Amino acid sequence: MSRGDGLRANSSQFTLGGEPFRILGGSIHYFRVPRAYWEDRLLKMKACGLNTLTTYVPWNLHEPQRGTFNFQDQLDLTAYVTLAAQLGLWVILRPGPYICAEWDLGGLPSWLLQDKGMRLRTTYPGFVDAVNLYFDKLVAVIKPLMFREGGPVIAVQVENEYGSYAKDVKYMPLIQNLLQSRGIKELLLTSDNWEGLSYAAMEGVLKTINLQRLSFGAIQRLADMQPQKPLMVMEYWSGWFDVWGGRHHVFHSEDMLPVVSELLTRGVSINLYMFHGGTSFGFMNGAMDVDTYKPQVTSYDYDAPLSEAGDCTVKYRLLRNLLSQFHSEPLPVEPVPQERRAYEPAAIQQHLSLWDSLPFTDKPYRSERPVNMENLPGNGDSGQSHGYTLYETTITGGGTLNSRNNVRDRALVFVDRQRVGCLDVRTQELALPDGAGEVTLSLLVENCGRVNYGKALDEQRKGIVGDILLNHTPLTGFTIFCLDMKPGFVNSLMHSGQWKSDFKSPSIPGFFRARLYVDGPPRDTFLRLPGWGKGVVFVNGQNLGRHWCIGPQLFLYLPGPWLRSGENQIIVFEEQQVDDKIQFAENPDHGRTIDVYKLPFCTLL
Repeated sequence: MSRGDGLRANSSQFTLGGEPFRILGGSIHYFRVPRAYWEDRLLKMKACGLNTLTTYVPWNLHEPQRGTFNFQDQLDLTAYVTLAAQLGLWVILRPGPYICAEWDLGGLPSWLLQDKGMRLRTTYPGFVDAVNLYFDKLVAVIKPLMFREGGPVIAVQVENEYGSYAKDVKYMPLIQNLLQSRGIKELLLTSDNWEGLSYAAMEGVLKTINLQRLSFGAIQRLADMQPQKPLMVMEYWSGWFDVWGGRHHVFHSEDMLPVVSELLTRGVSINLYMFHGGTSFGFMNGAMDVDTYKPQVTSYDYDAPLSEAGDCTVKYRLLRNLLSQFHSEPLPVEPVPQERRAYEPAAIQQHLSLWDSLPFTDKPYRSERPVNMENLPGNGDSGQSHGYTLYETTITGGGTLNSRNNVRDRALVFVDRQRVGCLDVRTQELALPDGAGEVTLSLLVENCGRVNYGKALDEQRKGIVGDILLNHTPLTGFTIFCLDMKPGFVNSLMHSGQWKSDFKSPSIPGFFRARLYVDGPPRDTFLRLPGWGKGVVFVNGQNLGRHWCIGPQLFLYLPGPWLRSGENQIIVFEEQQVDDKIQFAENPDHGRTIDVYKLPFCTLL
């Protein structure tokens, strides 16, 4: 194949290397799959009959501190793309800078919000300067992977669904130029849903559409906008994501497969979003903010053809059978499933109160008025990105505490370290008990995840973002502790001598410790916490993500490669209630379900 002639969109059919080519794509995000399982997931993609891998690139992971970049280990994009090539897959990269993806702030670094005038996804100088520095680094990584350089990357997407945001007409041409001026010569694409499809086209950039229901009106609209151009559904949604307190979305095979079949029969190229969703490990989940704020769950199973743990589902096998009809050669053999184990319950052995953990945090910050997470010192002057922040001050009496909706997103409230209630978007007033003399008022504020889609991106500062009133008077004189629960903090806790073994009165919120003994090679499992309330789970220092008894997610996926033979350390940070053990299961419990196909599309967005 000629490497001088990449993916072209000069007629009603794509060509690659001068030969007719149809994109049969699927999305797998390297940052949502343990690196040890990249090959397994990509082999299953190849065996299903797909020929192209698509992936987003999350800026906030690759530049967690301003000017400090990470493309190593789990974030080794070069290794991931190279592996795809070795397995016979082409690649479409979607580098943003904004990616949506049900990912915190749509993949944008939270430190951008230190600038109070920041206008994300526009030509605002502070944003453009940051994108320029990031693209300097990113393009140096991805340029050798381009088709014309001998690599597998056949196309690059410019931004993501900008037609639905559309705050600056100069922005998209700017991003196009930032890519091309750095030497990206492969085909450029945009990706929009029906709402954003009418946004102004750019010369030399192919429009693609995102959808789930079969709408030939949408397909025809795309064709009319680009006569004699190939048609592509960049995101054919194979399922949907879940939010806390909602139901697990399912998209049945009998509804999905006929749509895929019809699109392929009509010659449309397609990318399944997601082919394999994986997991939003740690604190990286996004949130919705349409009518009200709704954070997304840790699992990104998405009801995709490959499950969160990499299982080939019924949907996978039906899709494989369909796609085999579009190949002249037999498909590769389906890889052997990963083994799983339901380990014996791990008993809680020790506990450590939140208050006793504070010496292991960075030096507290003192401020007359509250300071939002992003503008706290630390993290290389990039502020706090994720986790919890504790705000403490002294008061001399009770009364009405009013958050004025300045708590983002959820605050446990304590008087002299005794819990008195919770403040969030729905509950903005709380009665504090009267008492004699000075008492300490504490607010433990959780960042539950920044909104990843919509017009509210600029308002995603977390922690306490304005005044909190007690009896109509703003509180002052705060001591602020950063509890981002990074590996260094968790490691310090594990080696601390402060743990207690007396369970007569375990302090909540607090940290609870158990040991899981693995006999033989470690296997995947699902960690379950019946009888617990809300919090975060760490295994051998790895943050598995959030748990919350309101569901729908009632498990956390624990990959076998993160365990070791012998003893494993588990720490649960718990806010509400505890049980005396941690349980394990071979299969996940997604809780209550709802059929995506029976929902009005507007309720999904």
